[in-house]
Amino acid sequence: MKSRIKWLFCMAMAIVLASIIVGCGNDTNDTKEIRDGNSHIKTELSTEESDFRGGDLVIATSADAVSLDPATSNDIPSVNVQENIYETLIDFDENMELIPKLATDWKEIDETTWEFTLREGVTFHDGSPFNASVVKANMERVIDPAVASPRALLYDMITDIEVIDDYTVRIKTEKPFAPLPAHLAHNGGGMVSLEAIEKDYEAMENGEEPGSYINEHPIGTGYFQFQEWEREQYIQLVRYEDYWDEPAYVDTVTFKVVPEDLTRIAELETGDVHISDPISPSDVARIEKTDGLYVNIQDSVNLSYIGFNVQKEPFDDVRVRQAVAMAIDKEQIIDGLYGGVGIPAIGPLAPIVFGYDDSVKGLPFDQEEAKALLREAGYKDGFTTTIWTNDHRERIDTAINIQAQLKEIGIEVEIKTMDWGTYLERTANGEHDIFLLGWSASTADADYGLYALFHSSQVGAPGNRTFIQNHEIDSMLDEARETLDEEKRLALYKEVQEKLMEESPMIYLHHQQFLLGARDEVRNLEQSPNQLLQLKEVYLEE
Repeated sequence: MKSRIKWLFCMAMAIVLASIIVGCGNDTNDTKEIRDGNSHIKTELSTEESDFRGGDLVIATSADAVSLDPATSNDIPSVNVQENIYETLIDFDENMELIPKLATDWKEIDETTWEFTLREGVTFHDGSPFNASVVKANMERVIDPAVASPRALLYDMITDIEVIDDYTVRIKTEKPFAPLPAHLAHNGGGMVSLEAIEKDYEAMENGEEPGSYINEHPIGTGYFQFQEWEREQYIQLVRYEDYWDEPAYVDTVTFKVVPEDLTRIAELETGDVHISDPISPSDVARIEKTDGLYVNIQDSVNLSYIGFNVQKEPFDDVRVRQAVAMAIDKEQIIDGLYGGVGIPAIGPLAPIVFGYDDSVKGLPFDQEEAKALLREAGYKDGFTTTIWTNDHRERIDTAINIQAQLKEIGIEVEIKTMDWGTYLERTANGEHDIFLLGWSASTADADYGLYALFHSSQVGAPGNRTFIQNHEIDSMLDEARETLDEEKRLALYKEVQEKLMEESPMIYLHHQQFLLGARDEVRNLEQSPNQLLQLKEVYLEE
């Protein structure tokens, strides 16, 4: 049995390696991961292995992408494909620390002005150059009200983008904005070619939806370029040979849509796919017991949550929300349905996110107190409601568990399941009562982990699907993003989290540990703490 666990922030490896296979050292910088037991190490590749490149990497995914335009989509299936087509000015390393990407350097000129030095010699997949004018066009497009980007919150504080020269750009913000570099590392800042942007605007003038042209012609600077998209079947990318850095190892990557968990596992076992993204915790043992397969586990900045529509009765009453929260035993869900995989969530922020505070206390599991709150709110006999989920096995199982737990306090729950695209659209419209979803604090900063989910300006598609609109929370979130004083920001985020405990717009379920199933021939597989697959150095070993 082979398995690999990649623990975030260099967690100490406590399991002694039963055996280690080490590649012969040479002067190459290529590395590979050696798997055995519950550990992994990296060693230099041998010359023979380093020379092996090519092949089609096939990844079974649970859902098709919604859009390949980074400005008009906000879902993981879309972003996972986009991550390998587009690049941002700044990137994250494996510890979610900021590192250069298309910008080689950045600095504060004053409290509201940042200057970025851009990488030279970079070309888009259409052959056009990357430069400061392209950065300006991309930033302005994301915040253009006509585009109505769900990523606009990342950059809506920007007042001006000034081109200093071909490879220098200055970004001015209305007020000081400490997390701007982290926001520029978000996929929403993926650089699209200038020609594609111009043609997308032309399509809009002809009545097309924003992003319609870019969705069909995704042109970035990344190490893979778009090849083909057969809706609800697969998306294929091909290696970009003129990439500014070392090119990708495999020839092509195919994201194959396989909605059913067990079908993805079966195809992994037969070799029809190389990676299953994701796998269920209940399938870990099956994969680990199968010769030729392994499990990749990655800590995350993600939150799984149970949300209320606070604008609809009876969830417009905070006592009802608190009652439901106190009636649900989260440990039962995590241990029983997730196999104990993941970190129980107290609040919305994962421990590795800036702004997390372990002194914030959540509501306890207390069914008697829950019943008392319902009586106080006028629902002594309970009520009937609905819980929505997309067609994902773990979420469906969670909904069934919640249905059973709430029945114990007199709440009858009907489960409604729908496809991913419909689910996102209808929850953004506020048609739901209770719903299951997740959020990634993908900038590893509390601003993105809290602002999108709870600020009044972000209701609907941008992230706030509970439709909470609280002036006090808004004010604290605004102040926190405008101060450059780190300690003051931390204090404000603590206050926000305490206020959220009182308001209870959602039940914070757990912070996921991402699970991938893979075949042994897949080497150098990495998944970031914000769930994105890093495929540049992945290769298939014969």
